Order: sequence, then C-alpha cells, then structure tokens
Amino acid sequence: MDLTEQINQLEADLQELGSLLEKSERKRVQEVLKQEQKRLEKELSVKKQQQEQQARREADPAAAPKATYTVKITNYAWDQSEKFVKIYLTLKDVHKIPSENVEVNFTDGSLSVLVKDLDGKNHNLVIFNLLHPINQNESCKKIKRDMVLIMCKKQTSKNWDYLTKVEKQSKEKEKPNLDDNADPSDGLMNMLKKIYSEGDDEMKRTINKAWSESQEKKLRGEDMMDF
Repeated sequence: MDLTEQINQLEADLQELGSLLEKSERKRVQEVLKQEQKRLEKELSVKKQQQEQQARREADPAAAPKATYTVKITNYAWDQSEKFVKIYLTLKDVHKIPSENVEVNFTDGSLSVLVKDLDGKNHNLVIFNLLHPINQNESCKKIKRDMVLIMCKKQTSKNWDYLTKVEKQSKEKEKPNLDDNADPSDGLMNMLKKIYSEGDDEMKRTINKAWSESQEKKLRGEDMMDF
C-alpha cells in the first residue's frame, strides 16, 4: 500500500470516527473515540509529511540527503604565541563549504573538531588532556584556504613544551635520569639492563659475553668494560 492509499484510508477512518462521535451518547465511549481520533490525526499528519518529502525528492533528486562517513584527523601541526596555542588542520577545499559545517567545541582541558560533508565525508579530531588549561570562551576557529586554524586561548602566558600531558609523559620517559651525585657507572648499568631486557637473544648473548669479559679483566686489575 503506497502513501497515497494509506492517507486515503486514514481520512476515511477519521470521517467514520467523526460520525460515530456524533451518534454516541455515553461519555466513556466518547472519550475512547476521541483518543482514537487524535491517534489517527497524528498518523495522518506524519504520512502527509512523508508524502511531501517524497514529492520533493522525485522533483529534485540532488536534494536527497547523501550518505556520509566519518574519518579521523590524524595529521596536524601546532605552535604558540604568548596568548594562544594554535592548531593547524590542512583540509583541501574546506574554505568552500559553509562555515557552520565546521564545528569546534572547547573545554578547559580539551577540544573537538567536526568538519561535516567535506568531499563526501565528515572529518573528526578530538584532543584530550591539554598540557595547561585554556579559556574556552575566548578560544575560536578561523577558516582559511584549505585550512582550519584552531586558536586556544591560554589562561596564562606560560610556554607550552608539549601540546598534551600524555605527550609530555611519553617524552619524559625517554629522557635519561641525570643525577649529578650519582655514580656514572650506575647510569651505564641501568642502560645495559634496559638494552638487555628489550633486546633479542643475539643482543643478550653479546651483553653476557661483554659482561663476563669485563669481570675477568676486573679480576686481573685491568680497566673495566672494554667493548
């Protein structure tokens, strides 16, 4: 049954229901009929809206909504000034779509970007755990040729060494532990332990051999480890 036939049936049902309401005398029966009347009127309204939408699609196929999917933005660059941290997203032809298609939301410690319907796709970026808090009310976006510029307003003029706390933690783990009062040989031993634990069987055999030879030299009074 197509929409036109469904609408005709609903209109006929409503007409008959109205006739029954006029003839009914008992209040309870009238209330039941009125409830059914409201339900049918609502269903009829929905069907008519669907019919109008169908007519528009048939008249202009280009007006039909296009199916889109979302891709994650993984490449971006950033720098900073005294007042702002600036994030650059390179997206070809982004300046050609309506500015309202570029949605940017800020919190004190994060930001999200959704670029809708660009080249048949949505583009999404979310950055959590910014290194320092930002002023979300004074942060903004700027759309340039093939680029979206995200301006994150700093709460203080402090310099950012990293963009996020996670990046800072990751980089600091890679740094050697420098202690002016530590024995230099301790640092060497720690480095060898790290290499040994992360190395393959061949690396472990090489380190074991070097260690054995160094111990033998030590017992003979020669210099320690001579690789």
